Amino acid sequence: MDTNMLFSIGLNLSSPWKVVKSEFRMLDDSKVRELHIWIDFDRGAKFMSSKGTVLSPHDTVDKEWRHLNFFEHPCYLHARVPRLKTDASSIEMAQVPWARSNSGFTMLFEAFAMALIEEETPVNSVAKTVKEYPNRIWTMFRHWVEKGKRNLNLSKVSRIGVDETSRRKGHSYITQFVDLDTRQTIFVCPGKDSDTFRKFSEWLMEHDSDPSMIEVVAMDMSNAFTSGCMTYFPHAHIVYDKFHLVQETNKRLDEVRKSEANEKKLLKGHRFTFLHLRKNLPEKKLQELDTLLLTYPSLGKAYGLKEGLVDILNAATSKAEGAWDDFLEWLDLAKQSALEPFKKLADTFKAHLFGIKTFFEQGQITNGVLESLNAKVQLAKRRARGYANVYNFMDVVYYINGGESFLYPLKST
Repeated sequence: MDTNMLFSIGLNLSSPWKVVKSEFRMLDDSKVRELHIWIDFDRGAKFMSSKGTVLSPHDTVDKEWRHLNFFEHPCYLHARVPRLKTDASSIEMAQVPWARSNSGFTMLFEAFAMALIEEETPVNSVAKTVKEYPNRIWTMFRHWVEKGKRNLNLSKVSRIGVDETSRRKGHSYITQFVDLDTRQTIFVCPGKDSDTFRKFSEWLMEHDSDPSMIEVVAMDMSNAFTSGCMTYFPHAHIVYDKFHLVQETNKRLDEVRKSEANEKKLLKGHRFTFLHLRKNLPEKKLQELDTLLLTYPSLGKAYGLKEGLVDILNAATSKAEGAWDDFLEWLDLAKQSALEPFKKLADTFKAHLFGIKTFFEQGQITNGVLESLNAKVQLAKRRARGYANVYNFMDVVYYINGGESFLYPLKST
C-alpha cells in the first residue's frame, strides 16, 4: 500500500476524491516539521450543487485547511476545489467532504477544538494547545454556537428558571433562562433587569413558541425579575423557590455572625460552619458548632431559625400537610426575634408571599438545576479568569449548558 492510498484511507476519502501527493516541510529557522497533503478529484468527475443538480466543474480554486496533527507534526490539506456554474450569472463552490464551507479547518480539527472547550478549557488556552490564533478558534466556536441557537426547538417549553451571573468579578451581568424539564439553557442575554424578560419573550416567538405557554417561572426575589415576568408573562405563576429562600436566610445568618465576630475572635474562620446544614457537618465541626451556639445565644437563635426554615421547606417539597401554616408561624417567630436581620427577612418574605406560596403549592419546582448549571459556568469563568467580551461569555454559557442542540462534528465525513 503506497503512502497516498494510506492517507486517503486515513482521511476517509471516497471517489472522486483521493490523495495525490504528500510531503514533510521543515519550517525556516526552526526544528518544526509540517505534513502537507494534496487532494485532487478524478478527471471527468461531477459534483452536486446546492440546488440539487449534478454539474461539471466550471473552474477550480486552490484551498488549504488545518488538519489534526500527524503525531507531533502540524498537518495541512490542500485541494483544488471545483466551482460550479449553477446558472448564467451564479457560480458557487462545491462542498468538500472533509470541511464545512468557509472554514480554514477540517471537521476533525474543529471537533477536537470543540471537545477541549466542552471540558471548560478556555478558548484562548485551546488556541495555545493547537497553536492557532485565538480569533480563528473564536470564529469557529461561534459558528457552532450560532448553529445551535438556530436549531433550538422551544415549542414545548412551559416551566423555566431564571438567574443572573457576572462575567467577571464585580463586572456586568448576564441572565440565563433554563428549561426546568430538559435541564438545559435556552436563552442568555446581557443585564439582569426586567427587560431581559422582553428579550426572552421575543426569543420564544423566534423559536416556534408562544410566551403564553409559559406556566411557571422560578426565580429569586429580585424586583426587576418580578416586574419583567408580570409584564411579559402575565399568565405564568411566579415561584420563589427554596434555594433562594435559604440563600436569603443564610445571608441574614451571616450578618448576625459578623456582628458577633467584630468583638469575638472565637467566631473567626467559622463562616461555613454556620452556613452548612447541621446534618452535613463532620463530627469535629459539629462539636465546635454546638460550643459556639451555646456561647453566643443570639447566633444560636439565628441558627435555629435557619434550620427551622430548611425543615419547613423540605416538608413543602415532600408535600407534607401543614407546611404552609408552619411557614407562617416561622415568619412570626422571625419578626418577634430580637435579631434585626431576621426581622427584615420576615418583611421581605411577607412582601413576596404570592410567589413563596406557589412554591408550597407546587412543591417540586425549584431552581436547583440552574444552580448546578451555574456552577459549571463559574468553573469555566474562573479558568478563563473572566471574560472581557460579554457576548463571548454568553456563547460559552450556551455551549456548556445548551444540551444536544449545541453538538459539534464528531467525524470528517
